[in-house]
Amino acid sequence: MIVKIAFLVLFFAIMILVGVASRKHATNVNDFVLGGRAVGPWLTAFAYGTSYFSAVVFVGYAGQFGYKYGLSATWIGIGNAVIGSLLAWIVLGRRTRVMSKHLTASTMPDYFGKRYDSNALRIAASAISFIFLIPYTASVYNGLSRLFGMAFDIPYSVCVIAMAALTCVYVVLGGYMATAINDFIQGIIMLGGIVAVIAAVLNGQGGFYEAVRELAEIESDIPLTMGQKGAFTSFFGPDLPNLLGVVVLTSLGTWGLPQMVHKFYAIKDEKSIKSGTIISTFFAIVVSGGCYFLGGFGRLFDTEAIYAENGSIIYDAIVPSMLSTLPDILVGVVVVLVLSASMSTLSSLVLTSSSTLTLDFIKGNIVKNMDEKKQLLCMRIMLVFFIVVSVVIAMDPPTFIAQLMGISWGALAGAFLAPFLYGLYWKGVTKASVWASFAVGVGITVANMFWKFIASPINAGAIAMVAGLVVVPVVSLVTPKMKKETVDECFTCLDETVVVHRKTSIEE
Repeated sequence: MIVKIAFLVLFFAIMILVGVASRKHATNVNDFVLGGRAVGPWLTAFAYGTSYFSAVVFVGYAGQFGYKYGLSATWIGIGNAVIGSLLAWIVLGRRTRVMSKHLTASTMPDYFGKRYDSNALRIAASAISFIFLIPYTASVYNGLSRLFGMAFDIPYSVCVIAMAALTCVYVVLGGYMATAINDFIQGIIMLGGIVAVIAAVLNGQGGFYEAVRELAEIESDIPLTMGQKGAFTSFFGPDLPNLLGVVVLTSLGTWGLPQMVHKFYAIKDEKSIKSGTIISTFFAIVVSGGCYFLGGFGRLFDTEAIYAENGSIIYDAIVPSMLSTLPDILVGVVVVLVLSASMSTLSSLVLTSSSTLTLDFIKGNIVKNMDEKKQLLCMRIMLVFFIVVSVVIAMDPPTFIAQLMGISWGALAGAFLAPFLYGLYWKGVTKASVWASFAVGVGITVANMFWKFIASPINAGAIAMVAGLVVVPVVSLVTPKMKKETVDECFTCLDETVVVHRKTSIEE
């Protein structure tokens, strides 16, 4: 217990010190929200990766999909690395940085408002972000409850409040820069921790080959496989269609999430884009690939602890069950690992939520004249507000909110991905097509909550994203075009000549 508590105290102390040291980087709105658009490759790449992978992935998704698909769940991690990290940086990184600076856009709703010359779109995007980021923020705490119950005698509520308070302190003090530096530290913990945990868990099963052999002996309970053995160690697993749905949602979804795209707004220069692409991809392979690979062995830990009273599987209990036999020092590492994953995602979400609500909804709409100091104060107040609300929800999440948390990625990415992506590359996108994408993305995922016309909410989210990619170009072809001079002005930044065209480099 002393070892585990020592890990936590050291971890908390470092987070606070970083917040205090970063105060000088949060003296104006640009610095508080974007780190002055001068954040280097390592900080940006780790901020991207740690915001991507929270305790929801390590405890919830790894347990659930590892149990369902066996070792083929590792494809989810590979998809996250290739589509969610590598391609996202290549396709979105440079253009997002160039165009967001040219439009002086600090948030994704702000980008929509200025790119499509519509304050109504900005307000609508801000409202969608607010509605679906709050429950997603609350979900970040969920992965902690069982781990802390396993490792400590501390009540879950105390853990949640302490984690929220600590995150609140360093983000309020240092803004984006404090978040990025702490994300880097937390990312290092996540990289080392996941490797150590995988090695320890497999060693407890007699090594990698013995663990795979035991997993291959388990008969599949999925109807398509007709009960044969070896399904959970096969290349594509027992249920390829649903596996692909998870890959699409968790990989392509990052392209349309405000807290993820926000990282590209803040990156420093061309060199940082290139280095960050490599670093971010490596991080995703190790952390996400490692989490799902570990979860793939979940069926070897078939104990009473993972079953509810009615006999159903408690997916959130699978990974804690796997870890319960580890030595104390490794349990301490795991607790800090999950705390790192949770706090990095939490800080990113609350910073995105507070800045969006302040800059895109309150400023200019509710409060007409809002100077720099008032904006900073409002963002800090909203930041505290978002954390308090997320804690309240996390303490006793109602069924509706629990469902909403599961579809938040689908709703956000379904609404935002297509108009954001097309808006960076194509001048022909119309305002009507953006409204259509908002309606389709939110409509499919929310309607499916009540009528369940798509069996899996994961697949519903994936379909919402793909639908947006089809709807935007189709609607754009049949609806009135934007003014040519307005659109041309948005794209002039890409043709501005420095040493090369802006579409190739973001060097000053």
